[in-house]
Amino acid sequence: MPDVFADLVGQEEAVDTLRRAAAAAAAVLRAGAVPPPTDAVGDEPDALAEEAGGAHPEARAADPGAGMTHAWIFTGPPGSGRSVAARAFAAALQCAYGTGCGGCPGCHTTMTGTHADVRMVVPEGLSIGVNEMRALVLRAASTPSGGRWQVVIIEDADRLTEAAGNALLKAVEEPPPRTVFLLCAPSTHPDDISVTIRSRCRVVPLRQPAPDAVAEMLARRDGVVPDVARWAAAAAQGHVGRARRLARDPEARKRREAVLAVPRRLTGVGAAFDAASALIEAAEAEAEASVAEAAATERAALETALGAGGTGRGAAGAIRGAAGQLKDLEKRQKSRATRAQRDALDRALVDLAGFYRDALTMALRAPVSPVHTDTAELAAAGAQKWDAEGALRRLEAVLECRAAIEANVKPRIALEAMMLSLWKG
Repeated sequence: MPDVFADLVGQEEAVDTLRRAAAAAAAVLRAGAVPPPTDAVGDEPDALAEEAGGAHPEARAADPGAGMTHAWIFTGPPGSGRSVAARAFAAALQCAYGTGCGGCPGCHTTMTGTHADVRMVVPEGLSIGVNEMRALVLRAASTPSGGRWQVVIIEDADRLTEAAGNALLKAVEEPPPRTVFLLCAPSTHPDDISVTIRSRCRVVPLRQPAPDAVAEMLARRDGVVPDVARWAAAAAQGHVGRARRLARDPEARKRREAVLAVPRRLTGVGAAFDAASALIEAAEAEAEASVAEAAATERAALETALGAGGTGRGAAGAIRGAAGQLKDLEKRQKSRATRAQRDALDRALVDLAGFYRDALTMALRAPVSPVHTDTAELAAAGAQKWDAEGALRRLEAVLECRAAIEANVKPRIALEAMMLSLWKG
């Protein structure tokens, strides 16, 4: 069975850092610097304590405390594997041998998301609120129930509100003795993570994996045909999740083809507005499909919990008094749908940016491979028509649209402005 770091593609330096830290954390427990947990079933010492002289030299050789700290930030571009690295490190911390073997119960339950001492925060809406963070910090202060460490993983920590960031900061400043915080953010820029939180964390930078590494992973783990794996890895520009989606989901490939047809459709002002509307409608449909089932299930479960369908005395009054809770649920679901729509739009804009990047490199005769091999001829025609300056202006228009949407500009306004810029050049 592969170890927990097997799916962290093209991140050899980061993996080495995390392995050494996990071994050091294991040595801390073994040396008694932190009271070791007992077995989840009885009071016998766990496998790590019994194997101090066993077959795991990396864990034995580690200096207690060296290389390990209570707070980490994983940074890198989208698709580089920030959350994958955080989960793998959490598994290594819970590993019975301190190595991230991938086969012990600690590794298995962490990687499948069922470990009692590993909490994963995945923001479904536009931000992570203070109430959610306070509840998480309170839970993280407890003693590990069965594992070695209490681990909190926060995906997209750049979405923390100011109040939520302050709640997290208090916990990071004075952490419980056996709690580890793992934050994932695009960078350590103050716009992504506060300076005070950054100053108390160790940073693990991740890089964009090479397309060849992504293709090899798709073929090895997902059984994708090598030719399709190479195409998907190149088209996804090193984004592991997007590459897997393109390789396995026909609908994702259709959406990409529709986006890459946009440059051909921009024949006038009306066509530009039509193209913007088409992208918005496609993103809305994709978002609706991704959240509709979960939303309906959540609402039905809440209504049942609040007494919907009951016939006993007071049932009608109970459901009438539940209006506030239903309204809060609708608010959360609306925020989730908005986030899903923006994520869908961003994927489309990344594909479009790749097209104009190909046109730019062809205009400059740069010795690099195209991102979209299936639209290379169209990009070459654009390069000949626009020249390098025109291709660059169009690429900048797409990137400015991405930034505008991220800054909460109405997506329709941002897309219409982008389409007009792409048409006028």
